Amino acid sequence: MSKWLLMALLAGVILVGDQVSKYLAVEHLTAAFQVAHAQTQGEKVAAFVSQKDLLERNLTTGAYDVFHSWWQMRYTQNRGAAFSFLAGAHGQWRAMFFHLITIGALLFIFSTYRKLRTDQRWMQIALALLLGGALGNGIDRGIRGYVIDFIAWHINDADWMSNDWWRHWPTFNVADCGVSVGLVMLVLAMTFQKDAFGEEGRA
Repeated sequence: MSKWLLMALLAGVILVGDQVSKYLAVEHLTAAFQVAHAQTQGEKVAAFVSQKDLLERNLTTGAYDVFHSWWQMRYTQNRGAAFSFLAGAHGQWRAMFFHLITIGALLFIFSTYRKLRTDQRWMQIALALLLGGALGNGIDRGIRGYVIDFIAWHINDADWMSNDWWRHWPTFNVADCGVSVGLVMLVLAMTFQKDAFGEEGRA
């Protein structure tokens, strides 16, 4: 399999999985489709794209327990980066900052990927996962100005009543998983592989 086909497949899986899971989160954890009177699949997709600020409009319908003691599906919106970084910044500047970050990340991914040899599968997978995650959250920011998060992990606090930070992992999504795994793989490659960036990256 060519490295470009591998990138397309892996990034595509992350991107599609991310957007489909966010659609399902909106469908099952909010009343957005009911408010939009969406009945057909096309109407639901249109509502998924057009219905915004569901938290501010009090359209969430509660959480779904996967494992009551530690895992719920809970709709939320992140206007910042990971761990809500810059979530409180001014909207216009915050949006511009994250658009620039996304563009920079895409430029880095493609310029680095182009240099990789065919046998450097580890780096190819890492960058493909980063690409899929960056695109998934980038689409959210472009359409809504925030990212939909819904995977909520906690330690014995299903009602989220405790203020103990260590009880709750920041709510995340599939794109975040792609970015996180991709970054870990990238750091490991840079640490343990002298030729991590391909022939052009050798000293």
